[in-house]
Amino acid sequence: MTAASVKLQVRDSGERVITLAGDWTLASLRSGVGEVWKTLKSVATNPNLTWDLRDVDMLDSTGALLIWRAWGGRRHAHALLRPEHEPILRRVAAVPKIEFPRWRPDWLWPIVFLGRQETAFAGHVVGFVALIGFLVLDVMHLLTHPLRIPWREISATIYKAGALALPVTALVGFLIGVVLSYLTADTLKAYGAELYIIDLLGMAIIRELGPLVVAILLAGRSGAAMTAQIGVMRVTEEIDAMATLGISPTLRLVLPKVIGLAVATPLVSIWSTAASLAGGAVAANMQLDISPFFFFDSLPKAVPAANIWIASVKAFSFGAVIALIACHYGLRARPNTESVSSSITNAVVAAITLVIVLDAVYAIMFRSVGFP
Repeated sequence: MTAASVKLQVRDSGERVITLAGDWTLASLRSGVGEVWKTLKSVATNPNLTWDLRDVDMLDSTGALLIWRAWGGRRHAHALLRPEHEPILRRVAAVPKIEFPRWRPDWLWPIVFLGRQETAFAGHVVGFVALIGFLVLDVMHLLTHPLRIPWREISATIYKAGALALPVTALVGFLIGVVLSYLTADTLKAYGAELYIIDLLGMAIIRELGPLVVAILLAGRSGAAMTAQIGVMRVTEEIDAMATLGISPTLRLVLPKVIGLAVATPLVSIWSTAASLAGGAVAANMQLDISPFFFFDSLPKAVPAANIWIASVKAFSFGAVIALIACHYGLRARPNTESVSSSITNAVVAAITLVIVLDAVYAIMFRSVGFP
């Protein structure tokens, strides 16, 4: 295999000739096609030059395409080449030139983009409502056939989403209590209101931060796992196989996850709240010399018991919503890995967003309940 070469020569008669030699094939041009193309473009500026291709040993469509483009897409008038190479050049010349449409500014693209987003959102709403409808039918079926309740799947969800999440939720809760206590201790001390740290930490952690932080953690941990599991089952066509066998996918996959996560979230929330209060008590003892025994003895007086019920209701609904959204995006995943990964991301973002929206709704609903 001889490397392709380009030479500009001046004959005795003063004629300027571009001589091409070597093998002009894909194999020979693969490593130096960039340099060859630059050389062709630099010498092809003069239309009066003579092109001598008779020293080209081998020519394929790749080399012919380079030469044809150097000629500007038309046969050069002063070109000398072998007869066996003529069909290759004619074949390259017969390929129609693709004319790309000239870009024009589209002033309606914001409206089109907004319309597409609204259509996608409406599709998610319809699918979400349909999923809830299927779950209602499954619950009615289980009420008449209690032996078919998937206890094993429900208990597995409680274990995976609840028991296995206890270490991380306890650590995060403890650190949140410490941070809140340290941030508020100096300010309260400056006003001589050190004892109000119990009221502040109790109301903030028990009523708001406990359920909310746990819901966000479970949305990123358990919600993503649920979406990934159902999405992979969509890729491997296991869900289609279940439907073919007459097994309800929502009964075996969605309902146990919704019930399990709705039950596990309040329990994990209580656990994380206790860890947060312990962290707050430790930090209050270090900053304000408030005894942990006094802290927990005064806590029931500062935080009425109604806040515990409010937090439990919030955590229960957060868990159900996270499971519903995770399963919804998992079922809507297309049978490819890219769709599964995007479904996991969208599920986590949507779950956290809806949890925060629900928390705001609960804050408005219970604004006059649970305060001493």
